[in-house]
Amino acid sequence: MNDRYDAGYGDDQYELVGYDEYGRPVYRRVPPQQQPPQQSYDPYAQQGYGYDPYATGRQQPVPPYDPYDTGVTGQQPPTPAYDPYGTGTHHQQQAGGHSAPYDPYGRTATSGQQHRVAEQTAYIPHQAGPVEDPVVQDPQERGERDYRTEQFAFVEEPDSDSEDVIDWLKFTENRTERREEARRRARARVIALVVVLAVAAAGGVGYLWYAGKLPALSSSDSKQGTPTAVGAQKRDVIVVHLHNTKKGGTSTALLVDNTTTNRGTTVLLPNSLALTGDDGTTTTLAKSVDDDGSSGTRDAIDTVLGTEIQGTWRLDTPYLQNLVDLVGNIEVDTDTDVPDPDAKSKGAAPLVRKGEDQTLSGKMAVAYATYSASGEAQNAQLERFGQVMQATLRKLTSDTQGATTTVQTLGMIIEPPLTDKDLGAFLAKLADLAKGGDYKTALLPVQTDGTLSAQASASVVKDVLGGTAKSPDKDAAVRVSVRNASGVKGNTDKARVVLLNGGFTFLEGGSASTAATSKVVYTDAADKDNATEVAKTLGLSSTAVTKGDVSANADVSVVLGQDYEPSSS
Repeated sequence: MNDRYDAGYGDDQYELVGYDEYGRPVYRRVPPQQQPPQQSYDPYAQQGYGYDPYATGRQQPVPPYDPYDTGVTGQQPPTPAYDPYGTGTHHQQQAGGHSAPYDPYGRTATSGQQHRVAEQTAYIPHQAGPVEDPVVQDPQERGERDYRTEQFAFVEEPDSDSEDVIDWLKFTENRTERREEARRRARARVIALVVVLAVAAAGGVGYLWYAGKLPALSSSDSKQGTPTAVGAQKRDVIVVHLHNTKKGGTSTALLVDNTTTNRGTTVLLPNSLALTGDDGTTTTLAKSVDDDGSSGTRDAIDTVLGTEIQGTWRLDTPYLQNLVDLVGNIEVDTDTDVPDPDAKSKGAAPLVRKGEDQTLSGKMAVAYATYSASGEAQNAQLERFGQVMQATLRKLTSDTQGATTTVQTLGMIIEPPLTDKDLGAFLAKLADLAKGGDYKTALLPVQTDGTLSAQASASVVKDVLGGTAKSPDKDAAVRVSVRNASGVKGNTDKARVVLLNGGFTFLEGGSASTAATSKVVYTDAADKDNATEVAKTLGLSSTAVTKGDVSANADVSVVLGQDYEPSSS
């Protein structure tokens, strides 16, 4: 429904006077025509307030009616026109006590034509404006418009939303800080790792330079341009004799520290190695250890190999067991199963099993180092001893004081001129080389007669030991190995005296089970005559001479039987 001020709607009439600044129509009320005032009915005209009860004949004036009892009498002030929009424009009542016509838009109706005004005027909502152009307001008036505070509205966000926003900002800030902290820690770790690697690399290069393992920076290479000659290299050599205190026998090796090349080597010496005894006769290494002792054997080895041994280390099997236990067991690639020597039955499990990286305790190491299978050559057992020695050096501390303490803890008797401190310092150097992979084990090749071949002179004696092989002269005397099977212990010494007096070289072959008859054995046909001469010297029949296998390092082997009679010689 459109509330227009159409003609005929109510008693009041309106006319269009113009449009406001928004294009909305503005109307005004058409004032009604003036009518003469009518005499109002006064019920108190006769007996009202002007009634004179005393009939004086003079009527008192009637005061005007004051409904609000304001106490104001006389002519009422003009009533201002109703202004519903608060424009502040008030019109006085017309003279004669009549009020101005009611104007809902705050305008005073006049009879003449009204001009268009700029102030706010009444309008009808939703009334469409005319097609004509709207009134353009002066830009100066627009700029000077007065805006009041009540014309603006401020929206306050709920407290819950504000708290959510604050929590989100805190979460975002904390997350960003955590990320930055993680980045800082990562950068710190990377920097620390780079520093550690740089220090480690510098330390490694410095150690290699100090050890002389950098070819480009080696002092010897820079000065001479070529490696030092083999014979001019400096070596420290100690001979070690392993004595089997249970089964008997010895195993000998040379421990070599080449201080020029910083390399270590264990040189295994077979017991059949031919040596020259104190009396000038030829003997074997095993026999020399038993007869001549440490000092005589050391000198004999120096003579044959051209070395200069600084000391002798006597290592009995109980001390080897304690040494392995002190270093905390060893790892060895074993080549055979070793039975337990303390086993009561033959079907017992082996003490040492064949395999790679076998962990050996002290007892197991001794059993493996001294084990020799039936019919097996002595070199096989010697190589096992070399494995145990190198594995022990790998586990031994490379600190000089620590190695010396280990040697002193063993309680071994060190033969002069070697001391426990000298042995500890020497073993510490070898342990350092063994840990660094600059250590090896080599077997000295020996021929069947105990002499050294050209191969031995080139590969081991010259390169490792830096010496020259000097085996005893084969033509000096016939070497005779004697085994006593007569059952009489004294017959060996009697045969030794007879042979030495006959110009032969005596080699002790040990004892054997009792035999009825004696034998004289030779291998080469060239030694047949020598065998016949030996039988004649010992008082044996020529029928005792036979061809067969002789013991190592001997030209002729003799087995003394029960038919041997020393008195006849």
